[in-house]
Amino acid sequence: MARAENKTEAGGTAHLVAALAKALRAQQGLSQEQLGKRLGYTAAAVSAMETCAQPASDQMLVGLEAEIGGGLGVFEKARKWMLLEKYPARFRGFSEIESGAITLCSYETLVVDGLFQTEDYARALIGGGYPPVSEQRREELVEARLARRALFDRDPAPHIELILEESVLRRPFGSWEILRGQLRSLAEDAQRENVVVQVLPLDRGLRGTYAGARGPMKLVETKDHEHVVYMEIEDQAILVSDPAEVSHLAHRYARIRSQALSPDESLAFIERLAGEER
Repeated sequence: MARAENKTEAGGTAHLVAALAKALRAQQGLSQEQLGKRLGYTAAAVSAMETCAQPASDQMLVGLEAEIGGGLGVFEKARKWMLLEKYPARFRGFSEIESGAITLCSYETLVVDGLFQTEDYARALIGGGYPPVSEQRREELVEARLARRALFDRDPAPHIELILEESVLRRPFGSWEILRGQLRSLAEDAQRENVVVQVLPLDRGLRGTYAGARGPMKLVETKDHEHVVYMEIEDQAILVSDPAEVSHLAHRYARIRSQALSPDESLAFIERLAGEER
């Protein structure tokens, strides 16, 4: 939804895209209505984009490149930076690391990892958070989160691991049907050749050892073969690069993984939960 406050919240890339689109449209003698028809949008939508009341979506950027880009590639290049601006500030730096990762190993204790989230699950999770966000901001965050899934199909393919607490698989957001859809999607992702998904059962603490009590983390091997750990705590981001600290956290992750169900057992468990009626 186009909103006046979006004009001040929009980032530098959104304002640059708006100015370029307006200039190129005028240069080619097109009205907002004419350009809108070419793009499949209304004149009001084009106007909102040019004033940043509704910054260009990724789909609109693709259309702008095709219709008025003139082979310059400016709107195509802007897609990456527009998506980057839609991430929360704390995540923007890590998003670059994640997209280029060779190996990404995540342990999650509260929600399904963002990389694996479905559109409905992400929208319910973001929309129900606190403090509440506007509808426009919610949709921007959902779009940016779903864009991360391109990592699954990147060439060369990264190795991706995910360990989830069993409680994550039982906690609904929005509705039970949304959760079932998320579980079905998770089961499909678990069967990708470059993906391993494991479940840490609730009863692990009964055995006297439980390595996951200190919260979620992401272990990354970067494209330069450096190892870092990323963590988020109450909207605060921590990026650990000190080799000794990274090694310590990697050993903890390895212990968590050893306490989880095997990949085959985990897949069967997820599929069983997905089929349960509530």
